[in-house]
Amino acid sequence: MSMAHEDERHRQRVEALREVVEELHRGKAVDEVKAKFADIVRGVSPQEISAMEQALIDGGIPVEEVQRLCDVHAALFKDALEIQPEPKAQPGHPLHTFLKENRAIEALIDDMEPILRRFEEGEDEALALVEKINLLADVDKHYKRKEEVFFPILEKYGIMGPTQVMWGVDDEIRAGLKHVREELLSFREADRAKVVDAVRTVLTRIKDMIFKEEKILLPMMEERFTDEDWRHVYRGSAEIGYCLVEPDTGWMPALEDEELRAGDGMIRLPTGVLSAEQLELILNNLPIDITFVDENDEVRYFSESPDRIFTRPRTIIGRKVHNCHPPTSVHVVEEIIDSFREGRRDSADFWIKMGDKFVLIRYFALRDGDGAYRGTLEVSQEISRIKALEGERRLLDDGSG
Repeated sequence: MSMAHEDERHRQRVEALREVVEELHRGKAVDEVKAKFADIVRGVSPQEISAMEQALIDGGIPVEEVQRLCDVHAALFKDALEIQPEPKAQPGHPLHTFLKENRAIEALIDDMEPILRRFEEGEDEALALVEKINLLADVDKHYKRKEEVFFPILEKYGIMGPTQVMWGVDDEIRAGLKHVREELLSFREADRAKVVDAVRTVLTRIKDMIFKEEKILLPMMEERFTDEDWRHVYRGSAEIGYCLVEPDTGWMPALEDEELRAGDGMIRLPTGVLSAEQLELILNNLPIDITFVDENDEVRYFSESPDRIFTRPRTIIGRKVHNCHPPTSVHVVEEIIDSFREGRRDSADFWIKMGDKFVLIRYFALRDGDGAYRGTLEVSQEISRIKALEGERRLLDDGSG
């Protein structure tokens, strides 16, 4: 079969799948659609599901609508996906670690089931459930690695819409875990059934996400990622951390990434001359985090200070900035950059609480000598100690820095 013929066959199947799923979006039941389109649904591949979701978004269906029915899509294709071969990788490989985390998440949910049943039957198990929910909240790192390390590389291969859909569902699961924890901490007997239902819902969504990761996401990564891609994943994953487990030893990246430097020569500036090493030391030891987005909305640089407030894996370099934020907040970033580009404002400030930290986040428009927009600089700083300062200190008197 010729390549052109195979491409046309793939295009036709994706178009047929899109029409099938549009029936779901019009309110048809999964079983009804599955029976009506059995021949089309049978044998569907992860790549076809990804292309189908992308086609839905390209066709004008909002990401939020595709996200809303993401679990329904998976249910429609569940039989076909279950026979897909299991992803396999050498211990220590990022793919193996991701699967190992999923097994730990499933084991934790299994541990919760008898506790939840006793709670449902009226026993005082609210705090025991909170302890398990606190452990399960570590899934945030599992999802964060997908969003900040896996997705940028998938986007390089043209897979964009489905990554946004999955990120949106991840955020719903995060919110669900936070909600049930708050409900359990403030538990009232009259709400017992409602709380049980909420806990079961979020646990089911986590298990459904594991299915989608292992039957759709990871097979696409296995098919497309090069050795260089996996090296990027390895390094970016270590910067974010792992969920419930640590990677096994065994696999190691064959080559180190090239250093993101301007070169070995001296960098001549109007106010001085620095080597690349000196410039890097200066930027990485400023008491702030810096991220630079160029005039094309691509991330070009971030500082690597020892105590970064927000993680920045190196896989974001070259990524469109709107793909670096979840669907719920991306509009804020786009609004800031649009106002900078159009000259309506030159800066924007935000401040948030993160546990015992008080973080100031500032955005600055960068303009050249002619006033043309050349990018945006994000500067973040933990300022709780600064806010607490009073009086004066004129001498280095206690050796504390």
